[in-house]
Amino acid sequence: MSKSNTTNFNLLLLITADLSRHTFLLVLYLAVVGSAVAVVLSTHKNRDLLIAHEELIQNKDELDIEWRHLVIEQNALTEHNRIERLVADKLNMRRPEKADEVLVREN
Repeated sequence: MSKSNTTNFNLLLLITADLSRHTFLLVLYLAVVGSAVAVVLSTHKNRDLLIAHEELIQNKDELDIEWRHLVIEQNALTEHNRIERLVADKLNMRRPEKADEVLVREN
């Protein structure tokens, strides 16, 4: 048992010594791994933003279509002949004739 512990301890010392001799390679390895993680995260964020952008464009198009329909409806509802017809039919109103007009003058 004692030989196994010594072997593990010697292996740990060898790994530590090797890493301390090649610190530049270790730093370079960590930089590559960090760069890879950054690429993955930025790609994920980019895809999320692209999806959100496409959803906003679709929403804008739907709102634009709805706005066009509302403008058409507004134009139809504000036509003068339609308003005059509704006034005559529902409120029994008519244009005054010359005999019905009264001129009021200020003294």
